[in-house]
Amino acid sequence: MDLAFTPEEQKFREDIRAWVAQNLPKDISHKVHNALELTRDDMQGWAKILGKKGWLGYGWPKEFGGPGWTAVQKHLFEEECAMAGAPRIIPFGPVMVAPVIMAYGNKEQQERLLPGIASGEVWWSQGYSEPGSGSDLASLRTKAERKGDKYILNGQKTWTTLGQYGDWMFNLVRTSNEGKPQTGISFIVLDMKTPGVTVRPIKLLDGSFEVNDVFFDNVEVPVENLIGEENKGWTYAKHLLSHERTNIADVNRAKRELERLKRIAKTEGVYDDLRFRDEIAKLEVDVVALEMLVLRVLSAEKSGKNPLDIAGLLKIKGSEIQQRYTELMMLAGGAFSLPLVREAMHAGWQGDFPGGNPALAPLASTFFNYRKTTIYGGSNEVQRNIVAQTVLG
Repeated sequence: MDLAFTPEEQKFREDIRAWVAQNLPKDISHKVHNALELTRDDMQGWAKILGKKGWLGYGWPKEFGGPGWTAVQKHLFEEECAMAGAPRIIPFGPVMVAPVIMAYGNKEQQERLLPGIASGEVWWSQGYSEPGSGSDLASLRTKAERKGDKYILNGQKTWTTLGQYGDWMFNLVRTSNEGKPQTGISFIVLDMKTPGVTVRPIKLLDGSFEVNDVFFDNVEVPVENLIGEENKGWTYAKHLLSHERTNIADVNRAKRELERLKRIAKTEGVYDDLRFRDEIAKLEVDVVALEMLVLRVLSAEKSGKNPLDIAGLLKIKGSEIQQRYTELMMLAGGAFSLPLVREAMHAGWQGDFPGGNPALAPLASTFFNYRKTTIYGGSNEVQRNIVAQTVLG
């Protein structure tokens, strides 16, 4: 196994770096580097820039309009975007539902749905979790009853990230109660403007609206919006979740935030504290180890092996690292990281409150928000069981 990049891959990296530097809006990169709040226009604006270049679906094969990059090229693209301060690509469309449509959708669905995802014009949301059905997703109760050429949906989804911006939504729904719970689940997509769909934002402790409840009240969905076969949705969900868990690891964002942690520690005068620097060093070792694990996965993919069998392990380590760097940032900021001032999350204001450090915009709320990372995408406790069964044997 050779983890060194070839001259061709290094040239690819340089080309990506130059293009991103030229095309990434400076105001957006400033927000990302300083953890300021991104608007829908910020996130979708960058998605559309990538879409125009044909790179929003950077992991897609050429046959579906993607660049057909290798696994290593995709990794280098992600790294250069992250280090430049590009917003993280909202994964629900290009990273999560698109591979399912490619693998299990019919030609009409592919031609109808994929172009809007590739261009960044259509914002997708995810309908998996329900009240009482999170890690135990097979217990979901949202029902889809077929009547003629339509399904009638009734039920509720929750924790729908950025669902208030959604144009389309992919959902796991129950179409049968026979047999095991997993065997009665189907994968259905729908237009969120359909009558009977209600989105109710959930206000978080920091005053933001990142997640939502979504209610279905006799929502009529055309049968042609069923992806694949009825009652086979659990198979498609597992395919999607493997991509989601690999994406959650997000080692490139961890590398960028590690540098931000060092800047905060130096600005706040704690970088010279050997005990604190030890904690930064231990975190950096784990970030490097996670990157090596990702590169091992990429190396396996280059040799034709299936890299998704350790997606859960990537998710476990990546999410725990995210929690650690947010905790160390808050500790470095000390008392100035504690006040919750909503305006401090917008560019140009955060330097006006006592302390005046633009890197601090509020670190405590970020710390609390990141407690979720070890839960979504399948809780880490469940992931450890899966790793034990599938990897360790």
